[in-house]
Amino acid sequence: MYTEDDLRGAVASGALSAAAAEALRNHVRGMRSAPQGDEEHFRLLNSFNDIFVTIAAVLLLVAMAGIGQAITPALDGPPPFSGVLIAGAAWMMAEFFTRKRRMALPSIVLLLAFVGGVFEALVGFVVLAFQANDANESLIAVLIAGCALVTAGAAWVHWRRFMVPITVAAGAGAIAGTVIALVIAVIGPDNVEPETALMPLVFAAGLAIFLFAMRWDASDRERQTRRSDVAFWLHLLAAPMIAHPLFYWIGVTEGVNIGAGAAIAVLVVYVAMGLVALAVDRRALLVSALAYVLVTLTWLFDRFGAVELNVALTALVIGSALLTLSAFWTPIRNAVVHQLPGTLQARLPVAGAIAHA
Repeated sequence: MYTEDDLRGAVASGALSAAAAEALRNHVRGMRSAPQGDEEHFRLLNSFNDIFVTIAAVLLLVAMAGIGQAITPALDGPPPFSGVLIAGAAWMMAEFFTRKRRMALPSIVLLLAFVGGVFEALVGFVVLAFQANDANESLIAVLIAGCALVTAGAAWVHWRRFMVPITVAAGAGAIAGTVIALVIAVIGPDNVEPETALMPLVFAAGLAIFLFAMRWDASDRERQTRRSDVAFWLHLLAAPMIAHPLFYWIGVTEGVNIGAGAAIAVLVVYVAMGLVALAVDRRALLVSALAYVLVTLTWLFDRFGAVELNVALTALVIGSALLTLSAFWTPIRNAVVHQLPGTLQARLPVAGAIAHA
């Protein structure tokens, strides 16, 4: 099995001409009756060996966490030495499995372990330093923001060394956490309520990350480079940060007492998200909002008397709609994008007839 990265590497090494690589891409597009961009490729597995190595790496990381826990004094917080050992082990394993072998799934797991280990270590040392003191909550929030900012810096260093696409999303998430923690510190943790501060901050951060993802997408409209993979992970991060606050404000996050107005609002928001997903050619928004739509449709079927079949009918409606959308994604997307201004079309990923306009 050959991936887009393999094709690019073959062209770069001279083993395959650029024309031959493009001919192969066109052949695959024709077989699948869909443009390459609409397939939304990203690397997760090269072979079963990826799974084998990932299992072994996770076992080693768990061992590092256990050793760090054993040498860390008891405290009300994450054990800092566990984070140090996890981050160090993840980096050393990445030197071989990511930098030399370019293994997909282990690289993702090791990146997440490295970033998580760095943040755990920093927060653990902060807790260790202040556990004997009555620290001001705003000061703690500032220190947590500092930990998140340093974690973002560590993600940047990892990116410069290994160039794993998910790293940019990890760094963006850390920066978003930094900003949110700083704002909370200014407002005062005791004054932060989900309705008034936290959800708007998460929503704004999600929109910012979405726009950042679109910048990466715009730089690779035909999705033939690593920049498209970076954009994929950024969209995957931004989607729940956008979807959850919206449905929280509608009032369906508890899954009970959904009124008719809220149910209609959920469906309207989901359709709007679907249009945005079609325009930008990313499915993350649809997946992130799916749970809320399932809850809403289940309530609607129950409300109108289909109590015994409400779950089955919900699955039937949503499953059929998503399968239809997937089967006809390209023509539906072309119809949506053709309604947009030309300047906006020029910034969106190409697909179908638009690719040859």
